[in-house]
Amino acid sequence: MSKDMAIDLGTANTLVYMKGSGIVLDEPSVIAVGEFRGRRQVLAVGEEAKKMLGRTPGSIHAIRPMKEGVIADFDVAEEMIKYFIRKVNGRRGLSRPQIIISIPFGATAVERRAIRDAAYAAGAKRVYLIEEPMAAAIGAELPVTEPTGSMIVDIGGGTTEVAMLALGGIVHACTVRVAGDALDAAIIAYLRRAHNLLVGEATAEQVKKEVGSACAPAQGEGRVMEVRGRDLVKGIPRETAITESAIAKALNDPVDAIVEAVKQVLEQAPPELAADIVDRGLVLAGGGAQLTRLDKVLRDATGLPVVVAENPLTCVAVGAGKALSELRRAKKAWRDQLAFS
Repeated sequence: MSKDMAIDLGTANTLVYMKGSGIVLDEPSVIAVGEFRGRRQVLAVGEEAKKMLGRTPGSIHAIRPMKEGVIADFDVAEEMIKYFIRKVNGRRGLSRPQIIISIPFGATAVERRAIRDAAYAAGAKRVYLIEEPMAAAIGAELPVTEPTGSMIVDIGGGTTEVAMLALGGIVHACTVRVAGDALDAAIIAYLRRAHNLLVGEATAEQVKKEVGSACAPAQGEGRVMEVRGRDLVKGIPRETAITESAIAKALNDPVDAIVEAVKQVLEQAPPELAADIVDRGLVLAGGGAQLTRLDKVLRDATGLPVVVAENPLTCVAVGAGKALSELRRAKKAWRDQLAFS
């Protein structure tokens, strides 16, 4: 017999929460496909496929089928979802689980249908959708069903979702296509512009994790990291040192876009909910919430308390899993606010 599961189908990573077991899978949303005699063949999925990014011969393509939180390549996404479901379902692969999948706030009807169709094609018995801000808020243990305002800022790989919630629904929300991928792109552009050094996505992500910061250190240049790439002038491999302060300047634009999204939602807050937010503040979730000093930047920009969720990377998956665990009560209490369909 299969177990029901919740899937955080992210641009960068896919997490699977299984009812009764918690998070059972956390792998990159990457699939490696080979072209043999005009036919596609899946060679690797997840962690193994990510290792191939930027390192494949002409006959093999490492693909990220999710773009900005939605499916960009339906066939490849279907194969990836199918692989993850089979991996966590084990020998129960012949049975069909009930699945809830997180989607970006404001996803179009076409994008919702693509995700549902991919899950059904991968073997789901029934598919429900839940909007990411709501799932993140539930996973962060915010009182979303109470008559008080809560605010979540979920910074994923492709999108940043800012939402104000109360009484089991999203009162106001904003989605910007600026998140982890945009931070990586800004780092790549900076290294190319300032150091004539070409690096790939994997290196940019490593730089972000090791010396990335939303603002420069109060004193000095901060952490230092050696980065390897290809010299754009000489065309040979080269290594250069970069500082935390320099990367903070490189990330100014995407960080400013996230701050503006937060301000936009705050400006739309009804007076009573605004008063609640003054007391409760903002909660940061998603992988981007781990960017050094992002909470400080938001605190300085809004004047509100800002805290990072206890487990920001798993908030959406855990929240969707909790909604799945109490599906009947959730559907009755939150009605269509959870975008169950």
